[in-house]
Amino acid sequence: MNLHEYQAKQVFSAYGIPVPSGHVAATAEQAVQAAQQLGGSVWVVKAQVHAGGRGKAGGVKLARDLDAVRAAAQGMLGTRLATKQTGPEGLPVGQVYVETGSAIEREIYLSLTLNREKGRLAMIGSAAGGMDIEEVAAHTPEKITTVNIHPAAGLQPYQCRRMAFALGFKGAQIAEFQKIAMALYQLTLDKDASLVEVNPLIVTKEGHLVALDAKINIDANAVYRQKALEEMRDESQEDPMELAASRHDLNYVSLDGDIACMVNGAGLAMATMDVIKLHGGSPANFLDVGGGATAERVTAAFNLILSNPKVRGILVNIFGGIVRCDLIAEGVITAVKAVGVKVPVIVRLEGTNAEKAREMLAQSGLKVTAATDLTDAAKKAVAAVR
Repeated sequence: MNLHEYQAKQVFSAYGIPVPSGHVAATAEQAVQAAQQLGGSVWVVKAQVHAGGRGKAGGVKLARDLDAVRAAAQGMLGTRLATKQTGPEGLPVGQVYVETGSAIEREIYLSLTLNREKGRLAMIGSAAGGMDIEEVAAHTPEKITTVNIHPAAGLQPYQCRRMAFALGFKGAQIAEFQKIAMALYQLTLDKDASLVEVNPLIVTKEGHLVALDAKINIDANAVYRQKALEEMRDESQEDPMELAASRHDLNYVSLDGDIACMVNGAGLAMATMDVIKLHGGSPANFLDVGGGATAERVTAAFNLILSNPKVRGILVNIFGGIVRCDLIAEGVITAVKAVGVKVPVIVRLEGTNAEKAREMLAQSGLKVTAATDLTDAAKKAVAAVR
């Protein structure tokens, strides 16, 4: 689960991390009122979407008078902002964040995320922060410093100083940075964050450090114990099909192909997609109905799959270890009848009561093609959509 920038900054503030003053607005007039409340003569209007790259996509505007604030808000609200991270369809802009302008001396990149290779949190920083940090990572990775944090010891002051020196901080800035880094680390632990990012962390003209942007991603498996953050969830920023799947406890990820996959088990689902690709097809989704799949969940999965207009065929691949294959077959038959499936359905069932399941499918009178194994299933699915 992701937070909007303004929400992340509220969390930052609670941990003592300095951020510019700002207010969220849902209309252009509210944006003007926000600027008036903030005072000053320079404001920044930012589109609130769950994606980076807003600046290059026109989602961040500098305003030097109230008319410019109004125009910037009007130009963003009610539109869809497309960045490199959203794809061409973009994400809806329902709110803008108006904050006071900052006098920037230089921009730093700083984040905490899980280093899966090392099995521990990592603090990542670069003195070349800002909008082009992806280019820095791709072309000049030597400009990026990584500090891996031992889970038992936690983030240590010497590690903060090491990062501070690498980022070019001096004097009192080192102590400021250490305070911010320690706060970000504690926030990451407390909020079950999979990513906490500040890009940029700026050095102001006065020499102070301020988090000009804020990004927090919460581990989806831990949201249940972060009730306050869960209330901040903005479902308009999520894939509608993935959102619908989560309501049925289905693990679903949208892809760009035309062969829908329904599988029990994440590993088997990945293998199924690989075999489809191997034989010249393209999967439309990753869908794991879980080890305890029921007829009801299979029906929900069919409804979900068929809501994608790109789907031209369905491959059901079930290994009946925990779940009985005859129950899956019952679900397939019920779903095909109830939903009115008009695309080819290829089913491969192995495991407990597999023979009974295949008999049920054969006697159903439905246009469901049985497959002997995964390779056979993939070949038949690819042939069916050509």
